[in-house]
Amino acid sequence: MKCGLEIHVQLKTDSKLFCSCHTNYKDAKANTNICPVCLNQPGAKPYPPNKAALDAAIKIALMLGCDISPEVTYFQRKHYDYPDLSSGYQRTSIPIGSGGELNGVRIYDVHIEEDPGQYKPDMGTVDFNRSGIPLIEIVTHPDMKSPEEARKFLRELIRVLDYSGSARGEGSMRADVNISIEGGKRAEIKNINSIKGAYKALQFEMVRQKNLLKRGIEIKQETRAFLESQMITVPMRLKEEAEDYRYIPDPDLPPMQAEEDAVEIIREAMPEPAHIKTERFVNEYGISRDHAKVITSELELADAFEEVANSVDPEFAALWMRDELKRVIYYNKMSFKESEITASQIVDLLKMLQNKKITAKAGKRIMEKLPRNSQMPSTIAEEMGLTGVVTEDQVVDAIKQVVKENPDAVSDYFEGKKNAINFLVGQVMRLTRGKADPTETNKLLEVELNSM
Repeated sequence: MKCGLEIHVQLKTDSKLFCSCHTNYKDAKANTNICPVCLNQPGAKPYPPNKAALDAAIKIALMLGCDISPEVTYFQRKHYDYPDLSSGYQRTSIPIGSGGELNGVRIYDVHIEEDPGQYKPDMGTVDFNRSGIPLIEIVTHPDMKSPEEARKFLRELIRVLDYSGSARGEGSMRADVNISIEGGKRAEIKNINSIKGAYKALQFEMVRQKNLLKRGIEIKQETRAFLESQMITVPMRLKEEAEDYRYIPDPDLPPMQAEEDAVEIIREAMPEPAHIKTERFVNEYGISRDHAKVITSELELADAFEEVANSVDPEFAALWMRDELKRVIYYNKMSFKESEITASQIVDLLKMLQNKKITAKAGKRIMEKLPRNSQMPSTIAEEMGLTGVVTEDQVVDAIKQVVKENPDAVSDYFEGKKNAINFLVGQVMRLTRGKADPTETNKLLEVELNSM
């Protein structure tokens, strides 16, 4: 199998690509967020291209390792007839960047184009509110050999787009998937709006093409649609070639050139891409790649880790931030940024743990109190009575008392009932007011029981 992707993602700008209409098309009534330019009315000329959109496209291309074209760039008219395209053509730029790489997949080119409207064939309606919103299109080489590789690439790409702060992310993503099996022609699958959809479409199409080849049936070069409700692909039309679109330079738009100084300003201001940051964390801080990948899942979380790692052992910090911090964030259905947890709060909590002022169990309870809470963990610990760790002698004394007071549970333990030990540990934790370490308590309890 050979697979290449064409990924379209909306850019995060206030106004559209060639006019001043706002890009909040989802909040507006159908066909109200429009103007004569959006609708390509006779005599209406496009404004010069939105500079914020062009800068965003350059930034994302740089984050994907692309070389920015020093040549004159211009917009072309890509002609095709469809109800959501009022002009009969779509404005699309020639490549802004090319030659990049992500996750072992080569980037063929990155360019910018205008979004068409929204056509609903089942209802026979078109809403042009979306028409003219700037899109970035990222085209890969056919370097992916399985649905799993394509899914992995798309997940990594979404991280790059999130880090850029210039794209609307997976929710606005639309992908065209090109797939061929050795011995057959290429099919392009459209209407894919999610990573899961791309994975399922590739799985179905790979099996479909293999079965046709086994039966000696020729695979047509065609465009197919993905029906997400059924997780299948169906024929749409024979595949168009570039000449079918009758590309011509748009005479209403000026040529552009990305000057080297301007590109360098964007390069210096852009964040370090997630995939590069992951490798740096592994090499610089000595943490595992799994830890680094989770910590770099959000730019703000990665920045917080670097701040924490200046004051606390990086491995210890990575373990708690990957497991307990992410658990709390996930449970609360929020991002790290939305949680408003600060690096100084994390440092305060981890130092209490390292200095054995609180137990690991207490640390977990305190972590659960941190989202959208400006209090420092040390203050929370005092208020909840969680400070102080009991000595081993105190734990042993508590164990002896628990064993004496719970003969039935002790009998259950010797009869092989696994829950008995958990009950006894819980009783020790109750006597020590949660200040004993559960793991150590379990070990000491087993020693005491086995010595009876």
